[in-house]
Amino acid sequence: MNQTRSGSCHCGAVKFSCEIDLAPPGQRSPQKCPSEWFASTLRCNCSFCRKTRMWKNHVPAEQFTLLQGKDRLSHYRFGEGGIDHTFCATCGVYPFVFASEPVMGGDFVCVNVACLDDVSPEDLAAAPIRYENGAADDYGHAPKITSYM
Repeated sequence: MNQTRSGSCHCGAVKFSCEIDLAPPGQRSPQKCPSEWFASTLRCNCSFCRKTRMWKNHVPAEQFTLLQGKDRLSHYRFGEGGIDHTFCATCGVYPFVFASEPVMGGDFVCVNVACLDDVSPEDLAAAPIRYENGAADDYGHAPKITSYM
């Protein structure tokens, strides 16, 4: 079910809140952006997600609020530059990503689920995970091996 959750980087310089649904299938709220991208958490094996160990959950931009630390964010863009990867300039943690893709409903934020401060281990264990084969530019299918992700 959709819940307002709080998150931060490791040192606490960057703080945010978001309305996010980590519930397992059958218990999830109706999606504001109905698509597979917003239906579960995601783990990807692309070169960037693999190195950062990103565990992401897409939320529509209007469901995300940066509470503090805009001035502490460092930004990284690569490839076509359409994704704004953000890092805390103090501790280096990667709490979220800003992007806009028409096919995904426009503006959205990928929240790093590991940066949510008020989620129990039980809630994290129950969260659905969809695996993406970003290494092969096949985001609609899981790679053959997912256990390392």
